[in-house]
Amino acid sequence: MSNKAIELFRQRRTQYALGRNLQATPEQIIDLVKEAVRQAPSSFNSQSSRAVVLLGEQSEKFWELTREALRPLVPAEAFGTTEAKLASFAAGVGTVLFFEDQNVVKGLQEQFPSYADNFPIWSEQSSGIAQFAVWVAFADAGIGASLQHYNPVVDEAVASTWNIPASWKLRAQMPFGSNEAGFGEKSFMDDTERFLIFA
Repeated sequence: MSNKAIELFRQRRTQYALGRNLQATPEQIIDLVKEAVRQAPSSFNSQSSRAVVLLGEQSEKFWELTREALRPLVPAEAFGTTEAKLASFAAGVGTVLFFEDQNVVKGLQEQFPSYADNFPIWSEQSSGIAQFAVWVAFADAGIGASLQHYNPVVDEAVASTWNIPASWKLRAQMPFGSNEAGFGEKSFMDDTERFLIFA
């Protein structure tokens, strides 16, 4: 059975070889991110996901901050590999920083105390859905991307550099740009280990 959504999901792949050869304008990229996050579902329609789009030098600055935050944490003999990896992210057009607004989570906990323990979990799920939505939208637009997690190492530097609201909690980073390499074959575990069907 043919399905447009599934075809788009198949296009979404991790791309580490990023470049700056995109047809999309910065304005189009920003609109794409906004609409993808806007349309991503969230529990109680909380709309707790937040996104910061860094383009050009601002994106490069993020990866410089990340490099310096990691320098004291990574053994010197291994830092060259880390530095090269971060440089590959900085080589793209930009980076999307994904946050969850903790004020929204706390507000829901106060409003619905019987579900209080679940709202942080549901917030994480909302963030994952927003990240996936942006990634799929990028793939459909021919934009390469990967998902990274350098939080909480970079949280303080990010907050002070871009004046991020205190209630926003950094959850993931998505460097993006042109696809400068192909994609290898993706492997999947056996269905019998992953699915149970009862009919």
